Formats: sequence, structure tokens, C-alpha cells
Amino acid sequence: MMKLKNPNISTTKGMISKWENEKEEPSRFRDVATIAEVFGVTADWLIGLTNEKEKKTTFKRIPILRNIAAGIPILAQEDIEGYEQVLSNQRIDFCLRVKGDIMINSRILDGDLVYIRQQSDVETGEIAAVLINNETATLKRVYKLNGTIVLRSENPSYSDQIYSKEDMKEVRILGKAIQFKSEVI
Repeated sequence: MMKLKNPNISTTKGMISKWENEKEEPSRFRDVATIAEVFGVTADWLIGLTNEKEKKTTFKRIPILRNIAAGIPILAQEDIEGYEQVLSNQRIDFCLRVKGDIMINSRILDGDLVYIRQQSDVETGEIAAVLINNETATLKRVYKLNGTIVLRSENPSYSDQIYSKEDMKEVRILGKAIQFKSEVI
């Protein structure tokens, strides 16, 4: 038995050969989808419903918003700096360009693009884009402890920002950091 790229399906080399030479067809739809993925074709083409063999990759444009502070927080500028192409099936809504060194221990550096999924809350310990006092945006790791929100840098040179229950109205989560892109120097 040999394993294909999908760990949920295993088959013999002989069976794969029969599928390739059209001597036998897969018995389950899940197998068809898996085989299509392995061979880089669409499931519809594989079962003869279409002549389009290759999967089409679709993209969407998301805005790159002006710099977000990763050090001393700066004024939130929702001006669009440009656009970034991402796969259309990715749940990413916008990018922010980092300014400063506050997230270096997470390998997020000055000038990096951070891809954000817009959402109003994050789990404790996740990195988020946070708006403070409706004017200052920053990228921080968010911790929720005993009715407080702690915004923590990933650089020990910077102190935590702690907001009590009364101060919570000053803090708004813009979204969760999903991934980032760095330039190779």
C-alpha cells in the first residue's frame, strides 16, 4: 500500500495505474476529490463533467492601510496605501504595515505587512490590531485577565498596556493577525 498526499486515503500502485489508464473508476466521491487534488485537476474533469482540466486559482484584492504602530502608537490612518493580492478563499480583510520594533520576538519587523481578519474579539494570547481611544492603532498580543485587558508587546523593552473594566471602552479590537510578510534583505 502507498499513501497519497491525503492521509485519509490509501491505495495500491496498481489501483492508481488503473485509474490513470481509465480501466477502473474510484468508488467513492471522497476518493475522486482526493485524486483530483493529487493530480492537480478538478473533480469535475476527472469524472467527465467538464473539459476544464486545471483548477483555477482566484485572488482578491485587500487594502493595505497606512502604518500601524509597533512601537510608540501612532494615529490610526485608514488611508489606503495600496492593495495586496491574496487567495480568494483566505479569510483576510486588510493589511497593515508595521512601524517599529515592538513585535520583534514574534519575528514581525518594521515594514512588514500583517494580514488581518476583521473581527471584534480575539482569544487571549492572540496577536491583534487594536484601536485605542478611537485614534491610535497598534499591533499587540492581547491577554484577558480578571476583568482587564493587557496589551503586550513582543519586545521586553516595552511595558504592558493594562486597561481595567472601566477603561475597556477605550480599547477596540480591529481584527486578528492571521499572517505576515517580510521582505528578504
